[in-house]
Amino acid sequence: MEFAFLAVAAFLAGLIDAVAGGGGLVQIPALFSAYPNMAPATLLGTSKVASLAGTTNAALRYGRSVRIYWGATLPTMLSAFAFSMAGAYALTLIPAEPLRKSLPFILVALLVYTVAKKSLGTEHAPSLRGGKERAAALLAGAVIGFYDGVFGPGTGSFLMIVFVRVFGYDFLHASASTKVVNLATNLAALLLLAAKGHVWWQLGLVMAVANVGGSQIGSRLALKHGSAFVRRVFIVVVAALIVKTAWDAFGR
Repeated sequence: MEFAFLAVAAFLAGLIDAVAGGGGLVQIPALFSAYPNMAPATLLGTSKVASLAGTTNAALRYGRSVRIYWGATLPTMLSAFAFSMAGAYALTLIPAEPLRKSLPFILVALLVYTVAKKSLGTEHAPSLRGGKERAAALLAGAVIGFYDGVFGPGTGSFLMIVFVRVFGYDFLHASASTKVVNLATNLAALLLLAAKGHVWWQLGLVMAVANVGGSQIGSRLALKHGSAFVRRVFIVVVAALIVKTAWDAFGR
């Protein structure tokens, strides 16, 4: 019964993640709800199996239809990979509670900024070049990669706003780059957590199949409807993340 429940959650997570990021909003709380007594590191490691499958599928679909600008995407990806592994290692040693309590406030600021800037992400106009672009990419990858390794929900949303605000991408191109970077963070965290025995592979593989199914639909919708659609979904996802993370941090 729990496997069926989590397969549905993984399907929805894959769909949401493929469009605008934030699939962890559905997938991770569902895992904690189904298995409240299991070690958090094991639940997060199992979630990474599903997330890696979904983001790989979405990255391939976007890569066939949308140009990926590697000048910013590649260094962000490499930095995020390394720091996601560091974050996953930290997850096995330190509590994530301080991060959990600060997350709703960070998301509120992100939402207010996105809604206030109505033109944000509507045009694709890359704004950085050369050393500045690489430095910004390495820093963004380090911060968001570490966060994804140690906790995770909202990683795709944070990456989206970085590619839109810092690098000047529209939401569709930002979504494509986000999937590539998120693939790296999921892979790094999964490798570390699997090496430490924090993955329930049977459940993870069931969820992976469902996540890929959702990812197929979500990426198709994003490619069909473009940046305006991705922006609207992004705003809805971030608003939902605020409610859910605030409840998790302060409502219990």
